[in-house]
Amino acid sequence: MTFRDWQLLAPDAAARELHHRVRERLSSAQQRAVLAFLPDEPSLTRAFAASNRATPLGGVPYLLKDLFDVAGLPTFAGSTFLPEVRPASTTNAALVRTLQSAGAVFAGKAQLHEFAYGITGENPHYGDCEHPRFPGRTSGGSSSGSAAAVAAGVVPFAIGTDTGGSVRVPAAFCGVFGFRLQPCDSWIADAFPLAPSFDTAGWFTANAADMRLAISALIDVQPAREAPRGCYLDWPDLEPDVARACRESATRFAPPADRETGDALLAGFSSNADAYNTIVAVEAWQVHQAWAQRFRNRYDPAVRQRLNRVHTLTAAQIDAAQRRLAATRDLWAKFFQSYDFLVLPATPFGALTKPECSLAKRNRLLALTAPASLGGLPVLTIPVPLPSGLTSGLQIVVKDPRSPVSDWALSQ
Repeated sequence: MTFRDWQLLAPDAAARELHHRVRERLSSAQQRAVLAFLPDEPSLTRAFAASNRATPLGGVPYLLKDLFDVAGLPTFAGSTFLPEVRPASTTNAALVRTLQSAGAVFAGKAQLHEFAYGITGENPHYGDCEHPRFPGRTSGGSSSGSAAAVAAGVVPFAIGTDTGGSVRVPAAFCGVFGFRLQPCDSWIADAFPLAPSFDTAGWFTANAADMRLAISALIDVQPAREAPRGCYLDWPDLEPDVARACRESATRFAPPADRETGDALLAGFSSNADAYNTIVAVEAWQVHQAWAQRFRNRYDPAVRQRLNRVHTLTAAQIDAAQRRLAATRDLWAKFFQSYDFLVLPATPFGALTKPECSLAKRNRLLALTAPASLGGLPVLTIPVPLPSGLTSGLQIVVKDPRSPVSDWALSQ
């Protein structure tokens, strides 16, 4: 169902339809892994009835990644203990208020990789969030529940966050559209943080038309006066089927980068993942250090290990990461002097099985997503079908979320 299909339903019918879709499209285990909170039908009926149908998103239900506060509800961030150290908010997050003003209907909270510190969607507390069409394969993370719910057709719209790929990877794995904004804006400032320098808000839709509607409803997009100029960066470390599919799909948007531009970008991006991991480790520890020891046995062991990485870092490593961050931003600034956007693959492979969710695979994902993260840049993710039936995606990286590039790309 598209945005428009939901908008045509009466409030009680919309509430029934949403609950029906949860029951029919998600197993009991999937419901626990995807949904952190689901209002009952009477509550949803009232929410649909209160929505202003004259607004752009009037009557469109959405799920909210459980990093954003909703008044009166606890925020767990994929953990078991966060409300014990951070009481439930009495006010809605800024993004929730904006969505309410736009008419969107809060339909529940979505699960995530614990504390958003992971890219696979695994969660030992609530169950791994599997791909809705390929059981046994991951949805990607950390915005796992949000992407899986849209891919399963439970809701047409879901909010996520993206620090190092947490919208882009699940969008690509689940075959949906994703959009990430920029760090430090008002819509991410009051969400529970992973690494504030890189955290961004974002969202998912099932199709291009709904993504265009969401962007136009929420962002003051500049009109396109002429076709924007971009290029495609042919990434070397891709599975062969992904390389072919992404290269072919990219021809809709841009030609391959010339050799000088491509070589400069690949060289400049080569150690971005290491710099990203180092800076995030420092910032994430600052968020968690007050209770990390007290609750050490209640963290996902993999997340606890990532948090403890900070204790192995030297001052020289941290300084090198900061210098790499500055160099990457300089490289992007130079690129945008000549181009309006860059296209590059979103993932080097399709959705992984659990045994495949290794550190090596995680690092290959981050190598692709870290350049835009270090650049603090908005990204539109467009799904790319693979011969196996799985999907990858394209990242369309722009300088400003109000750029006309996203609207132009979605119309191609």
